[in-house]
Amino acid sequence: MKKLTTVFSFLLVVLLMSSCKNDKSLQTYLVDTSGKEGFYTGDIPVSSVLSPKADVADDVKETMQSIKKINVVFLPKTEANEASYETEKAKLKEIFKDNEDYKSLMAMKLKGMNVSVFYSGKTEAIDEIVAFGYGDQNGVGVVRLLGDDMDPSKIVQMLSSVEMDENSLGNLGNIFNAN
Repeated sequence: MKKLTTVFSFLLVVLLMSSCKNDKSLQTYLVDTSGKEGFYTGDIPVSSVLSPKADVADDVKETMQSIKKINVVFLPKTEANEASYETEKAKLKEIFKDNEDYKSLMAMKLKGMNVSVFYSGKTEAIDEIVAFGYGDQNGVGVVRLLGDDMDPSKIVQMLSSVEMDENSLGNLGNIFNAN
């Protein structure tokens, strides 16, 4: 009986240890960096950045309504935080490396930054679009677009049919170009 208790205790410990995976997720990263010194973080309502033109089709308005919010986390690179920049870049690369939740959509170089775009969900019904970027001049950051069953082709159509709120975009641009 004592051996049986020991075996069950051992199995319980193994089970508990295996269920407590220490995988880093994007959500954990966003929470961990919130309020952290040197980071610019925030949740941006879509309506504060995008507004439909008066003559847009109903499906464009519907696509806008499928987008719930935008999360932004950014660490500008400075001489004083170069080590932090490298650490954060490595953390984010690790989150997206071989991640089953996020599928790669594209990678590009844009104004001195390496940018990778990922999505989660089905191809025709995306739940999340994530852009991860880093550059030696600007810093490192993530922008996450959250929604319900977003259609990528309709999002592209929507982006050509909306007006960007210049004040909101200007403020975002200032954050990302801060040094």
